[in-house]
Amino acid sequence: MKKNILIPTIALFLICLVATTLLAFANSVTAPIIDELAVKTEMESRKKVCVLATEFKDESKDGISYAIGYDENGKEIGMVFTTTAKSYGGEILVMTGVDTEGKVSGVELLSINDTAGLGMNATKSEFRSQFLGLVNGIKVMKNSSNPDNNEITALTGATITSQAVADAVNAALADFETVTGKAGAN
Repeated sequence: MKKNILIPTIALFLICLVATTLLAFANSVTAPIIDELAVKTEMESRKKVCVLATEFKDESKDGISYAIGYDENGKEIGMVFTTTAKSYGGEILVMTGVDTEGKVSGVELLSINDTAGLGMNATKSEFRSQFLGLVNGIKVMKNSSNPDNNEITALTGATITSQAVADAVNAALADFETVTGKAGAN
């Protein structure tokens, strides 16, 4: 009777031990590659939202982490902030470039899990380009073919996603104002 319990228990233990060892080995091999890829992706995204920058310096102030972008002459040309907002499919992660005047210079979605064909359209440049040049207080308008000064047109069927991206961009602009002490120019 003890033999009927002991042999399967030992076999299961050995299987678990081998599986755990293999997983630990796979993690030790892939973790540095994943970390390197994450850094590369972040740098590429920074370059997309702060196009004129050739170098970035990480900073932190008042609990806000950000990067300052510099041109080839060492002149500060903007800042990059990464913020989150609640969207239809969960939290989205948005990287926003802000020029020295407090205007949006670029928007890149780093993480989004919204509905394919609707909310996922927020990753398209046609939607993200609406934010260029806007300042804090961006509003989302439904069915507007000609948005006003500081408004964007919501994605059809994805107003929640559109609002979430706007919220994340507004949070980045608010962080800019906190860090620099100046409001964005209109």
